[in-house]
Amino acid sequence: MKILITGGAGFVGASLALHFKNKYPKGRILAFDNLRRRGSEINLSKFKECEIEFVHGDIRNPADFESLNESWDILLECSAEPSVLAGINSSPKYVLETNLSGTMSCLEFARKHCGLFLFLSTSRVYSIAPLRELNLKEAETRFKLSDSQTLPGVSSKGISELFPTDSSRSFYGTSKLASEYLIQEYSYAYGLKSLINRCGVIAGPGQYGKVDQGVYTLWVARHFFNRALKFTGFGGTGKQVRDLIHIADLIELIDKQIDSKINKQGQTFNVGGGIESNVSLLEFTHLCQEVTGNSVPMSSQKESPDVDIPWYISDCSKAKATFDWAPKRTVKTIVTDINQWLTKNKELLTSSFE
Repeated sequence: MKILITGGAGFVGASLALHFKNKYPKGRILAFDNLRRRGSEINLSKFKECEIEFVHGDIRNPADFESLNESWDILLECSAEPSVLAGINSSPKYVLETNLSGTMSCLEFARKHCGLFLFLSTSRVYSIAPLRELNLKEAETRFKLSDSQTLPGVSSKGISELFPTDSSRSFYGTSKLASEYLIQEYSYAYGLKSLINRCGVIAGPGQYGKVDQGVYTLWVARHFFNRALKFTGFGGTGKQVRDLIHIADLIELIDKQIDSKINKQGQTFNVGGGIESNVSLLEFTHLCQEVTGNSVPMSSQKESPDVDIPWYISDCSKAKATFDWAPKRTVKTIVTDINQWLTKNKELLTSSFE
C-alpha cells in the first residue's frame, strides 16, 4: 500500500500517517506538508521513528510534487487553511490559494498518479444565514433545536447534506465548497475515484488548538494550565452547540471508506459526532473542570462574530448507512484523552497554549 497525505504533519494528517504505518508496516506512507501551522514540526520526530517519509512542500506549488511522480494507491487531501476567520479582516489570498488552488494542484497530481482521492472538507460549507435562522429554544445549559423548522436538510438528527449552501459561508467555507465541485468534475471527466467528507469539529490528543480552529482542545488545555477563557457571542453564556468527533472515530470511518466498494465518484458525506457526541461550550467547560480538576477565570462577550453560528450538529445518517459506521467516543472521552496527552507532554506543551 502506498499512501500520500497532504497536510501530513498536521493534527489529522499526522494521525492518519501514524495509523496507516501501523496498519501497513511494510507499506509506503508519505507526509507532505509546508509546516506552516504551529506544532506540525513536532510530528517529524515521530515520523522518523516510525519510518514515515516526509517531504517539505506546499500544495500551492505544483513543482513541489515533482519528486513524487509515481503511482500511489491513495491521496488523502488533509491540507488546509482551517480558520473560519481567514480573510475576514485581511486579504483572503492565502486561504483561497491554499484551499482552492492547492486542491487544484492535488487533483492534477491525483489525475495522473493516484487510485483514490479522499478529501477532507468541512461543515462550514453550509450557509451562515440559514444556520442563524434555525428555530432554537434556550435551555439551562444550551440552545436546543425546536421541533418546528422550515428549511430543508434539518431534523432532530441535525444538519444533513441537503441543507442550503447557496449563500455566504466565509472564505474558508467557500474555498472548500468550490474544491468539492472541482473534485466532482475531475471524477466525472477523468474517472478519478474520490470521496468527500464534510467534517464537523475534530478533536483529540495531538491537536494544537487555537481560538479560530481547534478551540475545544484549546479549552481543555487552558483548564489544564490554569489560563483564563472567554465565552464569545450569542449572549456570552456559552450555550452555543457543536458536535465533536474524536480523531480515532474519523480514522475508523476513513478505513471503511477506503475498503468500501461503493461508487466513488465524488460522493459527499457529513462526518461528525452527530447526535451521539455534541455539547454546548458551557457544558464542555463543566467537563473540563471535572476532568482536569481546575476552574479558570471566565469572562464574557455578548456580541457574535459575523461568521459564527449558535447551533450545529451533523446529521451523519448517510455515512452511517453507507459504511456501517457510527462515532463511538463521547465528548467526555475526548476531554479525558486530551487531558492525558497534556499530562504526558506537559513540559513540551506549556508554551503552546498561552
